[in-house]
Amino acid sequence: MGLNDYINSGNERLDQQLLFTVEIDKMTSVLRRTMLIDKSRRENDAEHSWHIAVMAMLFKEYATEPVDIGRVVQMCVVHDLIEIYAGDTFAYDVTGNASKAGRENAAADKLFAELPEDQGPMIRALWEEFDAMETSDAKYAACLDRIQPFLHNTLTEGHTWTEGGTHRAMVEKRMSIVKEFMPAIYPWISENLDNAINKGWLQP
Repeated sequence: MGLNDYINSGNERLDQQLLFTVEIDKMTSVLRRTMLIDKSRRENDAEHSWHIAVMAMLFKEYATEPVDIGRVVQMCVVHDLIEIYAGDTFAYDVTGNASKAGRENAAADKLFAELPEDQGPMIRALWEEFDAMETSDAKYAACLDRIQPFLHNTLTEGHTWTEGGTHRAMVEKRMSIVKEFMPAIYPWISENLDNAINKGWLQP
């Protein structure tokens, strides 16, 4: 079963592309801290990436700079691919984040080398651009990457916040890119932070 059943196409490039497609199926097994809104289980990386890719098509009007939705969607669907090898690092895990860059760069070296030599660097460049958060497209994608789990927390009694004993200042720091790049959304964020404090989901 599985890869033992794979039949080579006789085309090396096609085989690389098909086997990479098989490899990234592992994203469905990388669990995040975020709980699904129905609270039935934790979401996986593939679900999160799909979710923010769809969001990219919806929230453009709130960005303070022009963005290329096509490029943003590409960033959204590839930004967590390296977690197949590096694992998901909880946003508020101080210890885990200290080693995150090294683990993820090593994972990128391994994963993107599996693609044809013109495609691996192209996808890696999208991942690196997203991670740097310097271009308008990357800032927009980063906002969505933060708004989605924030929204889930507001609808799951602050599940990941309470689990990690998260303080308000930590969330505000993470959401600062939204305040900068999508300021029209930030009053909603502030209101939800107030609510989370009042309900004990966040530490003051």
